[in-house]
Amino acid sequence: MLGFLINVKEQKEIEYLLKREMDEILFDLQDDRIDHIVKRSMDERYKILFNLFTRVAPPRECIKYMKTKSRTRKNKNDVK
Repeated sequence: MLGFLINVKEQKEIEYLLKREMDEILFDLQDDRIDHIVKRSMDERYKILFNLFTRVAPPRECIKYMKTKSRTRKNKNDVK
């Protein structure tokens, strides 16, 4: 197990960076021009970023970035 100490300002910066990256991925997942294989790897990256986000963000913020079944279904329909 690894750990590190950060201050509140650094925590907010990490939150901000993770939010922006996750927003970008969610936006790109809706793009029909992107191949489904690429979307699958983007989804895996999103899961990793979300796990990091849950460690530094308050639960109320985490709920906003949880992937819902309807969003997942929409992405699966885009792939077909």
